[in-house]
Amino acid sequence: MKVLIIDDSPDAVAVARVRLKKDGLDVCVAPDGQTGLDMAASEKPDLILLDIAMPGMSGFEVCHHLKADPNLSMIPVIFLTAMDDTEQKVRGLELGAVDYVTKPFDGFELRARVNAALRTKRFADMLIEHANVDPLTELPNRRALTKQLEKEWARVERHGGSFSLIMVDVDHFKVVNDTYGHSVGDHILRSVAQVLAGECREVDTPARYGGEEFAIVAPNQSTDGATTLAERCRVSLEQMAVEHHQEQIQVTASFGVADSTNADSVIELVEQADACLYEAKAGGRNAVCCHSSAVRS
Repeated sequence: MKVLIIDDSPDAVAVARVRLKKDGLDVCVAPDGQTGLDMAASEKPDLILLDIAMPGMSGFEVCHHLKADPNLSMIPVIFLTAMDDTEQKVRGLELGAVDYVTKPFDGFELRARVNAALRTKRFADMLIEHANVDPLTELPNRRALTKQLEKEWARVERHGGSFSLIMVDVDHFKVVNDTYGHSVGDHILRSVAQVLAGECREVDTPARYGGEEFAIVAPNQSTDGATTLAERCRVSLEQMAVEHHQEQIQVTASFGVADSTNADSVIELVEQADACLYEAKAGGRNAVCCHSSAVRS
């Protein structure tokens, strides 16, 4: 794990660096507040040790900027201070710091407080990850998909371009569950997830939308590019067979594609992809539909 020390005191930095490196931590150092903010943005440390009294920008100001940045706000901050001042400690904690260490600090105390903060950070990271991952398929869940859609929408509003959304529905999945049982159905959903993820680019986000529905967010893809991706997924699923008691269960899916250039909001984009998915299902399933066009086997 990585610790960023923002402190203008070479002696304090030297003590902290030696002690933390003994625990196998990756330590980086910034000598002032602005450099510290820049390094926090580029290095994404797991913990920041932040001196209060620095020339230019104080530690309190740095902490305020950190907590105001959505990309940095979750990084825990431990203040380093030469003053045992209750009012300062209260102010720092109100700004969002998790702890204080008083200078000149004892290396063993620093180590204990850093390790405690990192344990809490690891636990928080696990909770965040689990809150955004579908436990069955291990794909991002609907919550994570919504966040990614909003992120992509904000990106294209700022910088232009487009992105596409692909909605996917496993064909006749209720029949599978009724015929073979839910354990087989779960196995099929996991297999579908693997196929979709395998066909996606690294920048794409395949997700489980709910039930037997999946979705793919494809950044910088027009409708044509996303339709090609959907067709690859459709063919790969059609070629996949799930074995059950020496029986081959055939799996197919229907796909609806829409891109952001034809929508006024994320909600409208989802509605358009859903409408195309409905068209694919109404036309016989195992199809990719976009703007009322279909690619079928």
